[in-house]
Amino acid sequence: MKYFYSFIIFILLTATQFAIAQTAKPVWKFSSSKDKSGNIVLVIEATIPNGTIIYSNTNPTNNLDLPLTTFDFDSSIADKIGIVSTSEKGELKKKDTQLNAEVNYFEKTLDIDLTLQIKGNLPYIKGHVNYMAFDGKEFIGPEPEEFYLTKQPDGTYAGGEFQLTKAKENALLLSSIDLNHPVNDCGTTATPSGLLTIFILGFLGGLIALITPCVFPMIPLTVSFFTKKTADKSKGIRDAILYGLFIFLIYVSLSIPFHIAGHFNKEIYNNISTNIYLNLIFFAIFVVFAISFFGYFEIVLPASVVNKTDAKSSKSFIGIFFMALTLAIVSFSCTGPILGSLLASTASGGEWPLTAGLAGFGLALGFPFALFAMFPQFLSSLPKSGGWLDTVKVVLGFIELGLAIKFFSNADLVAHWGILKREIFFAIWIAIGLLTFAYLMGWFSFKKQYTKPTIGVGRKIVAVTFLAFALYLIPGVTNTKYARLSLVSGFPPSTCYSIYAQPVNCNEPLKDYFEAVKLAKEENKPIMIDFTGYACVNCRKMEENVWPDEKVKELMDKYVLVSLYVDDRKALPVDQQILYTTKDGTQKKILTVGDKWATFESENFIVVSQPYYVLLSPDGKLLNNPVGYTPDPVDYASWLECGLDAFKK
Repeated sequence: MKYFYSFIIFILLTATQFAIAQTAKPVWKFSSSKDKSGNIVLVIEATIPNGTIIYSNTNPTNNLDLPLTTFDFDSSIADKIGIVSTSEKGELKKKDTQLNAEVNYFEKTLDIDLTLQIKGNLPYIKGHVNYMAFDGKEFIGPEPEEFYLTKQPDGTYAGGEFQLTKAKENALLLSSIDLNHPVNDCGTTATPSGLLTIFILGFLGGLIALITPCVFPMIPLTVSFFTKKTADKSKGIRDAILYGLFIFLIYVSLSIPFHIAGHFNKEIYNNISTNIYLNLIFFAIFVVFAISFFGYFEIVLPASVVNKTDAKSSKSFIGIFFMALTLAIVSFSCTGPILGSLLASTASGGEWPLTAGLAGFGLALGFPFALFAMFPQFLSSLPKSGGWLDTVKVVLGFIELGLAIKFFSNADLVAHWGILKREIFFAIWIAIGLLTFAYLMGWFSFKKQYTKPTIGVGRKIVAVTFLAFALYLIPGVTNTKYARLSLVSGFPPSTCYSIYAQPVNCNEPLKDYFEAVKLAKEENKPIMIDFTGYACVNCRKMEENVWPDEKVKELMDKYVLVSLYVDDRKALPVDQQILYTTKDGTQKKILTVGDKWATFESENFIVVSQPYYVLLSPDGKLLNNPVGYTPDPVDYASWLECGLDAFKK
């Protein structure tokens, strides 16, 4: 527990330091006036905290590699604004020992005037001051400070809250699309379900949870309780079956809130799975889960919750339900990480994939209790509890670390940070695989491990499996054709998100539908829309396993391919940020690239899932039925051929 408390203290101290840093920031003010020539003078002022200086935008000796403070205007208006002159008021000069150079700086107050020559009737001025400061101990920045000023009746610009303009009615809706009457009736309008696959994955997750130290010892104890508490054997079997059924229903019921939320907003699942902060939270939680699995502390629900639930357990029908609920609660420290992995990985698919995964998980946990109650003689065939359960937890801890990296990767991709490139992702997974191998071979252990492990044949087989997996990943860090690894496609970033300047497996498509339409008209080609996402696993599987197929690639070359990323959190230019009214009358803010293309997909094709593929003519006619995840290259090629046939018609 001391490690756990240390972790909590670390978080609190970090939060405190963050809060202090927030309060110590300069307070900025932006306004404007006109000079004698009619030019706009943008007045930038700041109140600087005591002990802090802000470096100026000028540098007297010009011996620094980078400017210390810069001014950037929004890309949508930058070509209409020219900086005529800059005036710094109250600027000081000194020899900076940290930079070893003469620098200009401001302390207490900053006052810079930018004289701007504006072309045309510009309704607003928007941009950033990127400043660098020094608080006496460390450098701060470059920090961006946004300004937004709207045009006033006298021609000057004043600060104000950014107001979204209302979009033209149905601006993202293509009137030419008729989903019920494509040119060729091939493909399928059904969205990719994969419910059986998700159910099986959930079932496997439940089986893994079943052999953890929190659950496995409960099987013989619980079954014995039901079969021996009464002389009526059939009643004991019935109660045990009911117990397993309640376990199943408890886990399935966890998906109910998602069904309710999805009824009001279908895009909520994509927003959950691609939200930067949620992915970072998942990353942190999974790291904590991994440390817990390594034995440094236990994650348990409050004892009061467990005790209250257990107190309601009795021999009655309701009592059996509370016994099942008690198992779900007390086993949380082992099942929580596995269940969390399942929920997080299926969140983008919607409510039914969540339900399918939870149903598989609950069935795997509940079924053994009913099975062994009906056939108690099989209990003797179960392995005895022992040190091997500790080994299972540690291995699961390494797996949790691998999953944590995936969630950080999701945030990195969506935010375009460029931190966790594809090769770095593989390098971390290789390291985790090798560490797991070394642990299973007994080359190191964790301090909290209670028993000295026996390196038996089974343990060696599992160890070699992890070693083989790590070796399989090694080509992934190279810039060769062998870097495509089909077994893990979808989990690492795409082949284009690479540390190499020219990755050999990368072929970037267009990312704007309206640019694709223009090119399609010029080349007289049909359009293939790929609704995708940076954090979409099945999208990467299609790109790495199906698209490279020789026949598929040949057919795709006859289309203008455009990939529309529905989870792209990059802000749109200000003049493209709109308040959009959907065809069902709902008002929605379109602020990011992802907002735009997610709305474009739902408005025109009534789906919000990815991947989703649509074939259109340059004038927007639907060539055939759209399809979703299609892992068979033969089926996908047939669908592409059908679209080309429709285009000829």
